[in-house]
Order: sequence, then C-alpha cells, then structure tokens
Amino acid sequence: MKIGNIETDNNVFLAPMAGVTDKAFRIIAKECSCGFLYTEMVSAKGMFYESENTKKLLDIDKREGKCAVQLFGNEPNTLSEIALKLEDYKNDIIDINMGCPAPKIVKNGDGGALMKNPKLAGEIIKAVSEKIKKPVTVKIRKGFYEDENNAVIMAQEAEKNGAAAIAVHGRTVMQYYKNNADWNVIKEVKKNVGIPVIGNGDIISPETAAEMIEFTGCDAVMIGRAAQGNPWIFERTVNYLRTGKLIEEPTIEEKIEMALRHLELIVEFKGEYIGVREMRRHMGFYIKSMKNSAKMRVLLNKAESKEEMRRILLDTLINKYVY
Repeated sequence: MKIGNIETDNNVFLAPMAGVTDKAFRIIAKECSCGFLYTEMVSAKGMFYESENTKKLLDIDKREGKCAVQLFGNEPNTLSEIALKLEDYKNDIIDINMGCPAPKIVKNGDGGALMKNPKLAGEIIKAVSEKIKKPVTVKIRKGFYEDENNAVIMAQEAEKNGAAAIAVHGRTVMQYYKNNADWNVIKEVKKNVGIPVIGNGDIISPETAAEMIEFTGCDAVMIGRAAQGNPWIFERTVNYLRTGKLIEEPTIEEKIEMALRHLELIVEFKGEYIGVREMRRHMGFYIKSMKNSAKMRVLLNKAESKEEMRRILLDTLINKYVY
C-alpha cells in the first residue's frame, strides 16, 4: 500500500511501543516480513533541548527498511521544527502520537490528551505537514473517556490538515488496554475519510488480522503486544492474508534461536550491561509457553552477562527442560 509517496512492503505493520520497539526489535520484525516499522515514541521537546537519550531513539539501521519516527508533543511550532530537522534522517515518515494513554504523557497534554482537543490536533498536523516533504501520519484512539467516541472527528481533522494516513486504536485513552477493542470505530473512520486507515487493537493472530480487515475495511493492520516474543506473527499474517493458509507456529528450537538472535542484536546496540538487563523482559515473552518457563525466567532474570543468558537458554534446550 502507499502512504503519500512511500510504498510499504505489505499491509502488516509493527505498532510503536515505548521501551519495546527499539532498533533490535525492529530489525527482527523486518526479518520476519513486517511491512512497515515505527520507532519508539520520541519527545519533540526532548529533541528541541537536544537530549542525548532522545537522540538515540532516532537511530535507524539500514537493515530495517522503511520506518517512521513517531513524535509526541502538543506545540505546533516545536513539532514542525523538529520534523524539519528529521528531513535528513533515515526515516521515511513522521508519525504523530495522539493516543498514548500513559499518565506521564497525558498529564503534560501530549499523546492521548490531544483526543480532547481536535482543533489543536489539526493545527499540529497542519504545521508539520506544511513544513516537511515526508508524509505525515497520525495515531489516535477511539476517544478520551470511556463513553466518548470522537475518532471520526479527529480523523477528518487529520485528513483536512495534511495527514497521509491515520492509525486507529479501538480503545479510549482511559481504557488503556482493558476490555476488547471496538473495531466499529475503525470501520466508521474508514467510511468517513479518503486517506489510508490502519487498524489497531486485539490483533493476536493471522486470523484476527483478516477478521479486522474484512469487518472494518481498513487498509492495513498494526500489531503491537502480540509481536513480543513472537515476531513470526508478521510473516504468518502476511502469508495468511495472501493465501488463506496458515504457516505453522514456531518450534521451541526456533523460539530459542530467535531469542539468542535478539540478545546478540540488543547487546550490539546497547552494550552488554544495558542489553542483558533489557533483554530479561523480552526473554519472558519468548519462553512463556514453554515447560518450566517460570524456573527459566528466574534464572534469566538473574543473568548478568550475555554468555550467562545464552548458556541458560542452550542448557534448557539441550536437557529438554522446555519440553
């Protein structure tokens, strides 16, 4: 599919997730046939003040292919100036987060807080889209409060002010990730805008991705939490959408091999001390369905080095503790 002048590899995308979709995670998702990638959320204000930690989030590896930088903030001028600075970066698209439910983001008027102010949201999109040549996209939610649904208004405001596509999560900001996502709101947005719509929320398998597309008419799907420890979901979903046939779930050996690949990448990019500690949370997802996973998790969470973590995985496989 096309977003502005950018042709994505397919219509199964990786959702941006703070603290998760770093460079290592994105490379693995790409290797597993993900059609389009997003960075973790990047603070426009952090970029404005030249925060080194913020700058690190912008590093995109050539192995990733097509990727968007997702910005958050609530000041049109600041966001447009930062977007202009990113014109020479490796990202293909600027995505603006207007749906993040994290309290520390919302309390500052950023992310999901913008669902309460469609006018300001439109001003931000207009300021950014008029400033840069790269396509501008937006990620929103159903609404802010649990009994509220203004996603169509937000989507129309986005389109009117230059957005090239819009991603819709079928929960309100105040719902966080509780209860089921409302796919009806994605369907309504698709009926009321002419730009591509990306559906998000409760896609946990190739089958649910196909169900969302059929029910809502959305142009692409965005997979988030279900990809943690399970990057194969992209390849399996792409294949299912194209052929109607399911690729088998990965074997235990394949899961451990991928966990080791992930470990190597994260240590390559972040160093052993930080990489091993950040990898602990990812390991929990890779091993969660295995026999004795609770015992393995305890051992992995105590691992202090890459070699120690690697040895735990290989020992459990060799001794068939995971079967």
